[in-house]
Amino acid sequence: MRRKTRPSSTRTSGSDGIDDTALEAKDIVGGYGKAVVVQGVSVRLGRKELVALVGPNGSGKSTLLKAIYGIATLFEGKVTWDGQDITRVGPEEKARLGIGYVPQVDNVFPDLTVSENLEMGSYFRRNKAEVQADIEQVCRVFPVLRERRAQMASTLSGGERQMLAIGRALMARPTALFLDEPTAALAPRMVAELFRRILAIRDAGVSILLVEQHAKKALEISDRGYVLVAGKIVLEGSGADILANEDLKRVFLGGK
Repeated sequence: MRRKTRPSSTRTSGSDGIDDTALEAKDIVGGYGKAVVVQGVSVRLGRKELVALVGPNGSGKSTLLKAIYGIATLFEGKVTWDGQDITRVGPEEKARLGIGYVPQVDNVFPDLTVSENLEMGSYFRRNKAEVQADIEQVCRVFPVLRERRAQMASTLSGGERQMLAIGRALMARPTALFLDEPTAALAPRMVAELFRRILAIRDAGVSILLVEQHAKKALEISDRGYVLVAGKIVLEGSGADILANEDLKRVFLGGK
């Protein structure tokens, strides 16, 4: 049975009572081809909020993210952005609306330099001065990219590539960012560093929907979280409350 923790913090509801939901996905049924992976899942992302999607391997976390964004098959459900129905809007148009997406793999152009990758992130922008200013801003968020600007992306470490991928997404000036397992296969030190940078991006005003295998660390920095098992949400609430809930242990330990 689906369990909820207490209501989340005021970060997702304005003090004047106005709903500040940025993106809402209702009753999402998604998968690949004819195979259903996600079964009737509903999630919400508030403005300037960090929301984590966690759960065991194969639980449907990445599929949910892709179905919402229009990369996986969306069989049923509705997606709204600032109250606008974008259910059938393609990924490129979602990017223009201000929703960025960083896939887990193949997320940089290996044969381009770091600078060229960042410039590619602003491909639909025309003001070159603003683009250069934003490159400088991205390099302030990820200082290592400044040191590597002339290097080919293929020469970067795994963590540096993920920083470049996120930086390139930021070049489109998104107001929301979908991150699909950004810390996968990274060393613990780099995982901690990347989480600090992700939190800084949230603090700068970008809403983030984060899919993560490092559940504890992701929930520690999140405003709210959803726990998926077998394509369904079994727990939701503030990050702190989910971490304190004994059901989380049973979810990840298969009922033990």
